[in-house]
Amino acid sequence: MRYLLAGLAASMAWSTAALAQEAEASGIDQAVNQLVSPISDVIVAVIFYAVPMFGADMPLIVLWLVIAAAIATVYFNFISFRAFKHALELIRGDYANPKDAGEVSHFQALATALSGTVGLGNIAGVAIAVSIGGPGATFWMILAGLMGMSLKFAECTLGVKYRNEYADGTVSGGPMYYLSKGLAEKGMAGLGRFLAVFFAVCCIAGSLGGGNMFQANQSFQQFVNVTGGTGSFFADKGWLFGVVMAVVVGAVIIGGIKSIARVTEKVVPFMAVIYCGAGLIIILANFTQIPAAFAAIIGGAFSPEGVAGGFVGALIQGFRRAAFSNEAGIGSASIAHSAVRTKEPITEGLVALHEPFIDTVVICTMTALVIVITGTYTAGAGMGGVELTSTAFASVFPWFPYVLALAVILFAFSTMISWSYYGAKSWTYLFGESRTMDLVFKLIFCIFVVIGSSMSLGPVVDLSDSAIFAMAIANIIGLYILFPVVKEELRSYWSRLQSGQIPRYRSTWLIHVD
Repeated sequence: MRYLLAGLAASMAWSTAALAQEAEASGIDQAVNQLVSPISDVIVAVIFYAVPMFGADMPLIVLWLVIAAAIATVYFNFISFRAFKHALELIRGDYANPKDAGEVSHFQALATALSGTVGLGNIAGVAIAVSIGGPGATFWMILAGLMGMSLKFAECTLGVKYRNEYADGTVSGGPMYYLSKGLAEKGMAGLGRFLAVFFAVCCIAGSLGGGNMFQANQSFQQFVNVTGGTGSFFADKGWLFGVVMAVVVGAVIIGGIKSIARVTEKVVPFMAVIYCGAGLIIILANFTQIPAAFAAIIGGAFSPEGVAGGFVGALIQGFRRAAFSNEAGIGSASIAHSAVRTKEPITEGLVALHEPFIDTVVICTMTALVIVITGTYTAGAGMGGVELTSTAFASVFPWFPYVLALAVILFAFSTMISWSYYGAKSWTYLFGESRTMDLVFKLIFCIFVVIGSSMSLGPVVDLSDSAIFAMAIANIIGLYILFPVVKEELRSYWSRLQSGQIPRYRSTWLIHVD
């Protein structure tokens, strides 16, 4: 059945490819962008509305996310530091009972969520942040990442607590469920239902756009760049790249969260090791510049004047990159974390602490350090994000653009399969939790892979990005109301853990039971 469905997805994708190619020839993508542009411009202006701060513009949505992260950090008494070691034990499987309800292990849930956040933003977005905000942006990016850990902890705990568990062993969870069910417990059923539906609609839009079309489009562009540029055989064959990508993506996502988790638990560590390993070699190759690089980062973080408004500009760029990269407060990751096998909601919240840490504090910081230590951020004026990062790595490895192309495609692929799950769960929340509705969305998702590879996206992706960050509006309102629920769960779990009531099982590191 799985291969039949994958074949059906490929067949539909091929038909879409022909349409997309014809559309491109007739300029229909331009017509679509012109149609979407007026709507997109209004929504983008609202969601990303910015206020001037000492010569720099601060998007209010970034403040919304960062303030919530700071409040969560204090409210939960710096849980990200207190429980860091125990969270590692949970990821390793020390407390995992394979008989608990759920579909994937703690490690698989973390890998799946990470695959949705670790992506092009870690490569291109960080480069842009450092080039605009200077080296000091790195300091504020790390700080925002550390604060985001507590916010991710709260939303992923709630995702498990209020998930639906079905007789066949499958589960559905995420903000749609804790907003509707959690707020109903607080006597705010109407508000909860509205926020849940709003979140689900935005998540579907974000899944098809930023989590799909943008990823396919950018990975195709990088593929063309390393295969001959505009003279490449593939330069005008985005549809063909899209068909191949759609077939691969379809083959994975048709199998559901277990299939996605089996892929992400292998792809994510591979991506991280290759990328961070290369970055570490470059840093060591320039080890004499390390003190100067750290001095530039610390000094730039608090500089009274300089690039884009001095420390305010660095703060804004650092906070923006951290918020946009690790998605703490967006709520999307809790959909993946909700599928974990556990009867203790707090355990997955603790596991989720490591997601912003790995995404922002480790991978984003690695990119920033390479750019700062090689001096590329000053010499790369006019370069795009990916190009700037590629130039920094190529300063030591002339062949690195090929590795970066592979990283971009892998990052895009992993992001796509995770966001397909987020979109599917939101879709089935709205239209009924059935296998048929799940399959319908996945087929639509595969079609959009081809469209994304074939079109000039423009305002379409701007609209999708707005939808993704609109998710944070509904999600954080719910989190503020439900923070006391999480705190009570934490108090109960922590007291039982310290008294020895939480059983410890044999370590199942990287072992999963299907």
